Amino acid sequence: MTLVSRYTVICLYLIVVSAAIVLSAFLTIACYGNTEETAEFDPESSRIATIEISSPSFVDGGDIPVEYTCDGRNISPALRWSDVPSSTRSIAIIVDDPDAAGHIFRHWSVYNVPSGTRSLNAERPTTTELKNSTRQGQNDFGDTGYNGPCPPKGQRHEYVFFIYALSEQLELEENPSPTQVSAALRGKVLGTGSFSGMYARR
Repeated sequence: MTLVSRYTVICLYLIVVSAAIVLSAFLTIACYGNTEETAEFDPESSRIATIEISSPSFVDGGDIPVEYTCDGRNISPALRWSDVPSSTRSIAIIVDDPDAAGHIFRHWSVYNVPSGTRSLNAERPTTTELKNSTRQGQNDFGDTGYNGPCPPKGQRHEYVFFIYALSEQLELEENPSPTQVSAALRGKVLGTGSFSGMYARR
């Protein structure tokens, strides 16, 4: 093959490849539209809100009064919260001990709290069904409802109170386990917040 023929073949090849690329791009836009536009990320609609939650009984990071532990009345402390997203359909509250040996220890799971609720009183109901559609799950003591801080003597543990604003109510079997409640939250959280308290047994 002469140099001129070889040059002609190369030029024809480049023309064919260029035409194929242009045609492919045209077909992609025609069939699927502007993919950059359809994949646009909206941070406002996907942002998880911060909920303020606290207890009138102790400050964040402070000592939990004995009344709310296994050494006292073992009732849940009063809770109050604000800044719940307007699209919330239900609220869940979880209390965990991250300092327990072996795994995070669940002390309380309460869910399907009505979205307009902004506080819970200090109490200790032991039934799965509470008023206004609210439900309780099982804790890691094997009981239903709340069991207060009860670390081994000589140890000081942190107890974290989490709140979740959810896009829907949780559909769970009666008296669900801690794992079942946690799993049911996935994909439904619109807002969340937390605070903690400390406790050591004498």
